[in-house]
Amino acid sequence: MAAAENSVLTYVEGRAGHVTLNRPEALNALTHAMVLRIDEALTAWEQDPAVETVVLTGAGERGLCAGGDIRSIHEDVTAGDGGGAATRDFWRDEYHLDARIARYPKPFVAVMDGIVMGGGVGVSAHAAVRVVTERSRVAMPETGIGFVPDVGGTYLLGLAPGKLGTHIALTGAQLSAGDALRCGLADHFVPSSSLPRLIADLAEAPVRAVLGRYVEDAPPGRLADERQWIDHCYAAETVEGIVERLEADGSRAAKEAAATLLGRSPTALKVTLEALRRARELGSLEAVLNQEYRVSCAALASPDLAEGIRAQVIDKDRTPRWNPGTLAEVTADDIARFFAPLGDRELALEGGAVTQEVAW
Repeated sequence: MAAAENSVLTYVEGRAGHVTLNRPEALNALTHAMVLRIDEALTAWEQDPAVETVVLTGAGERGLCAGGDIRSIHEDVTAGDGGGAATRDFWRDEYHLDARIARYPKPFVAVMDGIVMGGGVGVSAHAAVRVVTERSRVAMPETGIGFVPDVGGTYLLGLAPGKLGTHIALTGAQLSAGDALRCGLADHFVPSSSLPRLIADLAEAPVRAVLGRYVEDAPPGRLADERQWIDHCYAAETVEGIVERLEADGSRAAKEAAATLLGRSPTALKVTLEALRRARELGSLEAVLNQEYRVSCAALASPDLAEGIRAQVIDKDRTPRWNPGTLAEVTADDIARFFAPLGDRELALEGGAVTQEVAW
């Protein structure tokens, strides 16, 4: 079997169809071929009466999925031939898959064990049943590589209580199970030691019956205690205002958040804040994904994406040289460019608000 086919394993066991992301050496980072293979499996199982539940897991012990394969994205955008076409095609199919998972007519169970970031959030946090464990670390860390939360991330974070979503989107904060539940990125906590039995039982019984055997109360997260300063600081109208409030706050956590923001791409921060605000007004996941596709495609023409990946993944010097280098230098026109229509290259997803109402 070809390597591309091995990167996603699909099989049916009893009443459950299984999708296993199988690149543990790369923390199961998504490639275009993997996205297409997942979509192919969902197509086959959608009309198959023998498959009543779909279960998504990640191979290895470290996590479900660390995101998209950003090394490949870097190679594409720095190819020197007007690069980015392959990445645009990847995103188009990836975002279509994310929307499909959200409206899949059969229970889709995402086991969000270990690291779940970026594109990993896209294939899991839109699922009807989202299970986290004590090992879960859920994040949208895009601003750290000069990018903007995508895969429906601005939709999900726009629904988070108060200003929690803004904090998570701008800083890329990693969420524990308890915090992921609080922010609406997960539904159920199951100890990792119970996962093998839970998954095995899904071959024999409906999801609703199985979950009741294994769901427990999650360990408390940090965000409940930090909600006061987060809601105050991130209510500022601009990123500059947010940083000012964070620096003026008396808590150590707020000052750490300010320092984090000052190390992020100024352009990515401002576009992210605008994208979140627009997402809250758009109403449906599909509409937000259409917006995110515009933003993502525009990012391919921004110097910060290639530079951020270089600094964090390629050279690993952790010293990106952002352009523009300061928040003050990022203009309103710079931000508006990311939301400009794409003409006949629009994602053009259609659909209403996702209800997640599935007959179990």
